[in-house]
Amino acid sequence: MRRAFIGICLLLLVGLWVLPAAAQEDMEAMVTELMASEPSFEYGETIVNFENLGLNIIGTLAMPDSDEAVPLVLLFHGFKGERDELPIVNTEEAMFSRTARIFAERGIATLRIEFRGSGESEGAWEDTTFTGQIADAIAALDFAGTLEGVDAERIGIIGLSQGGLVGAEAAGQDDRVKSLVLWSPAANPASNFANILPMETILAGLALADDEVLPVTLPWGEETGMKRPFFEELFTVNPVAAITGYANPMLVIMGSRDTTVFPPQQMGETFLNYHEGDEQLIVLDGDHIFDVLATGPEVLDAAIFNSLAWFMTTL
Repeated sequence: MRRAFIGICLLLLVGLWVLPAAAQEDMEAMVTELMASEPSFEYGETIVNFENLGLNIIGTLAMPDSDEAVPLVLLFHGFKGERDELPIVNTEEAMFSRTARIFAERGIATLRIEFRGSGESEGAWEDTTFTGQIADAIAALDFAGTLEGVDAERIGIIGLSQGGLVGAEAAGQDDRVKSLVLWSPAANPASNFANILPMETILAGLALADDEVLPVTLPWGEETGMKRPFFEELFTVNPVAAITGYANPMLVIMGSRDTTVFPPQQMGETFLNYHEGDEQLIVLDGDHIFDVLATGPEVLDAAIFNSLAWFMTTL
């Protein structure tokens, strides 16, 4: 059964490889081996917190039981997300809690945080901005470097959707990011948010007075409110430009049926076009969130194990 699952996952992959052919083959072999592997580490999870600009940021630290310092990967959630990210149908896990478990069982720590105004972190959601989340990401790098048992020279990032935008910006600004993985990353915010925030909503947001809140009904029925700075930053924050400042390894994973970051392969290629260094683009047969709400963890697991192999090679 496990071998059949591995075969299915590998069939999901369409890779645009920029690594040398030998390195490509080694990565493919490592992914296959990891998918078939059994956990090597026990691990524990702890709720942690740190402060940024006067706000308390909450996270979950998943640490392998190891006698040696281990690498750590920061997990950055998407728009309106929380630190565990979306639930996965047919399982009791969510996207990032599953990622954290699989990584920790194979020797890599993770810290999944909630940006200001999200989940249990302090702050009001309507005050959220890309730059505020990027500041939280840099503060998370600061905090990760102080953690006992973590090798501060081996820190990576996974960013999902808007979290990918944040991850790209943080990597471009801070050379402590030694390896970067972007899942369905927002490359052109104004375009990528078009299915969530129609143009009339964006125009209304740009016309808001200071501290005025625009009521917004999101496509999935959630009622929320947003202020002008968020709408302005749809046009003023550019994660692709930011990636020009990042020269360490980068993996981009897209879903071929993504209608949010569209067209997905070309949006993924955009990051590679502006990045100098070891890099790879993988396109999976999945949607923006790798089908976790539709069919279960199969496509997500392909993303997880390719990311795990990437970090084992680059951290």
